[in-house]
Amino acid sequence: MSWEYGLWRALKTTQYVFTIYVGSISLVYLALMVLGFFVLRNTRNHLTDAERIALLKSPLTPSVSVVAPAFNEAATIVQSVRAMLSLHHPDHEVVVVNDGSRDDTLKLLIDEFRLYRSARQPRASTRCHPIRAIYESRDPVPLVVVDKENGGGKADALNAGINVALKDLVAVVDSDSLLEPEALLYVTRPFMEDPGCAATGGIIRVVNGCRVHGGRVAEVGLPSSLVARFQVLEYLRAFLGGRVAFSHLNSLLLISGAFGLFRRRMLVECGGFDRRTVGEDMEMVVRIHRRMREERRPCRIVFVPDPVCWTQVPEHLGSLSNQRNRWQRGTGETIVRHKKMLFNPRYGVVGMFALPYFAAFEMFGPGAELLGYILTIVGLPLGFVDLERALLFFCVSMLFGLILSTGAILLEEFTLRKYPSVRDVLGLFTAAVLENFGYRQLMAVWRAKGLVDGLLNTRTGWGTMRRKGFESR
Repeated sequence: MSWEYGLWRALKTTQYVFTIYVGSISLVYLALMVLGFFVLRNTRNHLTDAERIALLKSPLTPSVSVVAPAFNEAATIVQSVRAMLSLHHPDHEVVVVNDGSRDDTLKLLIDEFRLYRSARQPRASTRCHPIRAIYESRDPVPLVVVDKENGGGKADALNAGINVALKDLVAVVDSDSLLEPEALLYVTRPFMEDPGCAATGGIIRVVNGCRVHGGRVAEVGLPSSLVARFQVLEYLRAFLGGRVAFSHLNSLLLISGAFGLFRRRMLVECGGFDRRTVGEDMEMVVRIHRRMREERRPCRIVFVPDPVCWTQVPEHLGSLSNQRNRWQRGTGETIVRHKKMLFNPRYGVVGMFALPYFAAFEMFGPGAELLGYILTIVGLPLGFVDLERALLFFCVSMLFGLILSTGAILLEEFTLRKYPSVRDVLGLFTAAVLENFGYRQLMAVWRAKGLVDGLLNTRTGWGTMRRKGFESR
């Protein structure tokens, strides 16, 4: 057998393997989405008026400190803080952590909310950069602003907020995000129902294209940017499919850093968020799973699909590339750090299914998909790959992508239905087709690079993100 024939056979076999691999990813995700559909259909998510009133009046409703790190957020900080202050909850405070912003973030907060330097002192000592000052408002609003030296990333700023927070639970939110008025009531309810509940998270939706008034989403709409529309689909797939299913299996590994709720004492016990990773949200959730199972303590981490956090997604490709690179590095760092849990029955469904799924598909999936594209492109002109197999690989990839995106849209329409406009729904279906021609391939490139950067430690930090104010037309 000549080496040319051996290479030809190897390339053909490799392409079949990658086609099966990409198809397997899609099939598993489709199964999770189907499970998510039945969970959503059989779960009553909305609070009744009686339940809402009871939660607002009950002394058993846990108190919440809403901690929002802010770095150069002058474009959105005032509206976001006003929205957080007006959340419906019987006992909550807002702790904004100014992480050494170089724009007018701190000045805007001081002027808008009449802040003064407070004598309040930290009550915990999770590691963070020095706090320069703590401010409170002269107005009767539960607002605390922590001004700290820049450094250590988002995890460092969160730790500063945890140290200053006074309430039972800590809600971690992004300062450029908007929470719906009753979001805290929804995510605190699992803590009242189950003493073993350690954390909860709500659904994240795209605010781009929505009309915002008074710090609230007054009218839901799709963004005009096609890049942002593709991200609407990604968020629907991730939250309504994957996270609903993983939560039902009590193996949820990720609570979005844009909106998550934790027992404060649990965060302090764990030493706060890890400042060595850019994926501090996922790493903290996995660390809680690991700690609780090693100590044989009950642990439940819940995804609650109804409370909505609206967040801005990047419309500029450079910012989007930085974000996806960071997400992929965070996933890889977390899995490598907790590799002891992989296929370890001591950690239950988390160790036997959820973490292996993330390792095989979320961590290495983009690289495998990219390698499949490269082998196809190189193999066609060299004759190592025939057109039939190349079309098979592309069709399998596109077909499953289209099925997953369409399924996510239908799941949204049959359950929560936040996009009531027929025009918007048709726009989502159009985006579901178009994302297969360039966008998905670009995501594979960026995420594969993020994996390499994370494994080789060739890139650290968050990268730059372009911000703009909320649309208030």
